[in-house]
Amino acid sequence: MRRAAPFGPNLFASVMGTGIVATAGAAVPGLRPFATAVWAFDVVLLACLVVVAVRKWTVRGQLADPVMAQFWGAPPMALMTVGTGALLLGSDWIGLPAALAVDWTLWTAGTLLGLVTSVLVPLRMIGSGELAFGGWLMPVVPPMVSAASGALLAQHLEGSARQTMVLGCYALFGVSLFATLVIVPQIWQRLVRHGLGAASAVPTVWIVLGPLGQSITAANLLAGVPVLPGQTAFGVLYGTATWGFALLWVALAAAVTARTARRGLPFALTWWSFVFPLGTLVTGTNALAARVPSAMFTSVAVVLYGVLVLAWATVGIRTVACLGRRST
Repeated sequence: MRRAAPFGPNLFASVMGTGIVATAGAAVPGLRPFATAVWAFDVVLLACLVVVAVRKWTVRGQLADPVMAQFWGAPPMALMTVGTGALLLGSDWIGLPAALAVDWTLWTAGTLLGLVTSVLVPLRMIGSGELAFGGWLMPVVPPMVSAASGALLAQHLEGSARQTMVLGCYALFGVSLFATLVIVPQIWQRLVRHGLGAASAVPTVWIVLGPLGQSITAANLLAGVPVLPGQTAFGVLYGTATWGFALLWVALAAAVTARTARRGLPFALTWWSFVFPLGTLVTGTNALAARVPSAMFTSVAVVLYGVLVLAWATVGIRTVACLGRRST
């Protein structure tokens, strides 16, 4: 696998990771001020990266690289993560109407861009002969983020508009879920037959948690906007089964990462793969806890959130240091 360029759409993974720390913290009692401050920082980070992207990036050049092309899924997810934070946290500062306007704008832009990446990037890989890696999930996860974020927006709609929004979110859920079911076996086959590859690519193994955790979150948030029979049952049953597999993947990914770290795990922007995917498991666990009051879900969510914040702080500090060295 060729090494990705240091500057590109993968930088938006930092916005995703920072945003998930904020939105996951919104559900933790006593952490709302911290979560809101993190969201405000994320807004600034997103604005800075958008300015850089407009000035320096060329879409054709980024799509030409089979590795960097996968990370075009990061910008739409970054937009929607910041938008969700506006609704969950920013409304304390700017008011609910303004927060809704921000969220609707970023959700619409992120959803449209995410649907484009879900088609264009996989199409780019047909006949390429490239081996699948965790990054292949990046362009197909945005519709699942749209489903989860859209569920929160649907709560503010009424009548047929609410029903249409919920049905649309389930359709987006399906886009991402079935694409994931196609890609994950290819990732596993590559791991079995060809191993982990370069050490810098090992963190991308954690990306598999992204669609898993986000689908748990989406299924249970949609259950909070009942327009169809069985939504709650689907959310709990699907969510609990997927949650079990996600914990299995955490164990596998952690073991693989620890083994690689003993031989040397150099810092790269792929380290952000440790953050957002784990954050989706936190939000998914919180969503399950809201549907089924359980000490198991609540306790695991607290532990995972502590690990998430530690991972975010570590990767964030290393990223700033790395970019600082490159600018000198």
